[in-house]
Amino acid sequence: MTVLHTFAPMAAELPPNTELSSVRADLADNHVAAPTDKDQQELATIVAQARAEGIPLSVVVVPGNPGHDSSLRDLATELGQSTEGTVAVFSDDWIGTYSDSISRVRLEWAEDVAKYRGNHPEEAVTAFVDRLEQPEGTSWGVVTGVLLALTALAVAGLYFVKSRRDSEESAAPASVRGDAGSAQ
Repeated sequence: MTVLHTFAPMAAELPPNTELSSVRADLADNHVAAPTDKDQQELATIVAQARAEGIPLSVVVVPGNPGHDSSLRDLATELGQSTEGTVAVFSDDWIGTYSDSISRVRLEWAEDVAKYRGNHPEEAVTAFVDRLEQPEGTSWGVVTGVLLALTALAVAGLYFVKSRRDSEESAAPASVRGDAGSAQ
């Protein structure tokens, strides 16, 4: 039985002083839960614009930084279980996200520009949304396929050149194949 206990999933660790029920209630009206009314209004405008652009976003702002940045992702995941779309939880320097429609890779790509904004959640949310609205970057599957095809073509071309050179050398008369300097 101890083996099962060892591999049991850990309970979500939420940021300190976070009441899940009050955050859910705060998100209900405008998809924003922030500590001040000023933040609420500014962030609600950004979130409404993102939603109009097709990103079903909900934003939570946690004052300060929790002990571990993973607790922001835990909170986003807990909220995402009962909220459709994407949940982004911002602290002063970190961000945690959950989405039922955007891939983890794309979320983390957008997180990178939204981190370390200090006590400016509107800048962080704007940077996050701007990155999500950008078209997908390079398709590494396509790049890999093209490189493999070019490598195969280069190998086939070298094989062709080498086999042609070998057949020309074997077909040439012995006097031409011999030492050109000995004929002088």
